[in-house]
Amino acid sequence: MAKSIQSLQRAAAVLRLLAGGERRLGLSDIASSLGLAKGTAHGILRTLQEEGFVEQDAASGRYQLGAELLRLGNSYLDVHELRSRALVWTDDLARSSGESVHLGVLHLEGVLIVHHVFRPDDSRQVLEVGAMQPLHSTALGKVLAAYDPVARGEAVRGVREPLTGRTVTDLEQFEEILEVTRSRGWATDVEETWEGVAAVAAPIHDRRRMPVGAIALTGAVERLCEGGGIRPELITAVRECARSVSRDVGAGRF
Repeated sequence: MAKSIQSLQRAAAVLRLLAGGERRLGLSDIASSLGLAKGTAHGILRTLQEEGFVEQDAASGRYQLGAELLRLGNSYLDVHELRSRALVWTDDLARSSGESVHLGVLHLEGVLIVHHVFRPDDSRQVLEVGAMQPLHSTALGKVLAAYDPVARGEAVRGVREPLTGRTVTDLEQFEEILEVTRSRGWATDVEETWEGVAAVAAPIHDRRRMPVGAIALTGAVERLCEGGGIRPELITAVRECARSVSRDVGAGRF
């Protein structure tokens, strides 16, 4: 059996202690409760604070759970509920359009694919669940960045790498794309990430009307596009799919 890492065990013990009470705890309280030297407890707390898992009150110096830990917990719940709610709708979208469908959520500095429905034909395809996509060039990423301030911040601060000759890397142009996306409710990627591939995506909102993910229809440019843009009926289908999932996660009609 592999050995446990003591520092991680102690960090977990600190988080459990802070989660167990309603009041903030001071350094001495934490150290004595866990049987740690003050220097050891302080080092653990400082590291957790740097990562956003613990916050220290400026006035009292006492500690409490941080927003990042709470965000991760909520994200875990949202992702699993989101995927289960989206299964039927994404299957229907793939079947009616004849193309592949992806469900993505914000993760770190990109889009994490949490569900992938294959294109309903006999072609060889690779399951992309767990893959990461860029925020600045993909339809999923642009939708998330348009509606989620955290995603927008990651996309603006991050490196907007030119993946093809059509990738938008200029910040001002990128901001204009996000504004257009917000005004019309959907985003596209026509060979901005992969040559010969196009996609259209729409946001999923939860009961608080907050963006919790996005759905994208993806396929070859010659099938998805006409006249240089995504076919209107595919845009409508993706938006309807996203609205249906949103209703199922509690957003109601909007």
